[in-house]
Amino acid sequence: MPDGRLFIGSKRYSSWSLRGWLAVHLAGLDVEEVVLEMGEGPSPAIRAATPAGLVPYLEHRGVKVWETIAIAEYCAEQAPGLWPADPARRAHARAIAAEMHAGFRGLRVAMPMNLGRDFAGGGRSPEALADIARIEAIWREAISLSGGPFLCGAAFTLADAMYAPVVTRFLTWAPELAAETRAYMAAVRAHPLLARWYAEAAAEPAAWRLDKYENPPGAPAHDHRRRPGPRRRRRPRPRAADRRL
Repeated sequence: MPDGRLFIGSKRYSSWSLRGWLAVHLAGLDVEEVVLEMGEGPSPAIRAATPAGLVPYLEHRGVKVWETIAIAEYCAEQAPGLWPADPARRAHARAIAAEMHAGFRGLRVAMPMNLGRDFAGGGRSPEALADIARIEAIWREAISLSGGPFLCGAAFTLADAMYAPVVTRFLTWAPELAAETRAYMAAVRAHPLLARWYAEAAAEPAAWRLDKYENPPGAPAHDHRRRPGPRRRRRPRPRAADRRL
C-alpha cells in the first residue's frame, strides 16, 4: 500500500508538477499519483484537493507538504544525496534552485510549457530573452564548477529537477542558445524520468487540452506541430488554351 499521494496537474502543461514529481521519484517515495485536470481558469478539482489550491501537493506518512521548494527539501531529508555533499556546493545548488523558484517571470509568461507543440521562433520578448541569458549563465557556471553533465556533477539532483521544465520550454520554443546549453538540455531530456514524463504527457486525454496553452499569445504563425521546412514548389497549372484534349 502506498505511503501517501502526490497531486499534480497535466503533464503536458504543468511545470511545477514536473518539479515536484521529479523530486518525489528521485527520493524513491512510494506514493499514489493523482493527476488532476487543469482549466482555463482556476481548476475546481485542484482547489478542492490541495490546501493552497495549487499543484504539486504531497501527502506522505501523515506529512502534508505544498510549494515545490518545500517538497524538494522534504524529499532531500528522506533521501540524502539529492543535494551535493560539500557544504559550499550544496549552498550554491540551493541558491540556483531558489532563484528558479522565485524568478524568471518573463520566461514563464512568454514561453509557457507545452510538451506537445512546436513554437520555434516565438515568445522572444525582451523579458524572456533577459531571463534566458541569466539561465544560461547559471548553467554555465554550475557545470564549470561541477564538471557536468548535470548542474551538480554526474548525478541528476534537485537543482536539475528545478530547471527541467526550463529545458522543456527551450525545446518547445527553440530560442537561440549556446552549444553548451544545448548539451545540458540533451542530458536532461535523455534522463529516464524525463523520458517517462514526456511519454505519459503524450498519453493524456485530448479533452484535457487548453486553448491558453495550445494557442499562447507569443506562438508563431507556422504549423506548431512541427518546425517549418522548405516549401515544395508547385507546378503551375496550364491555362485552358494550353491543355491537351
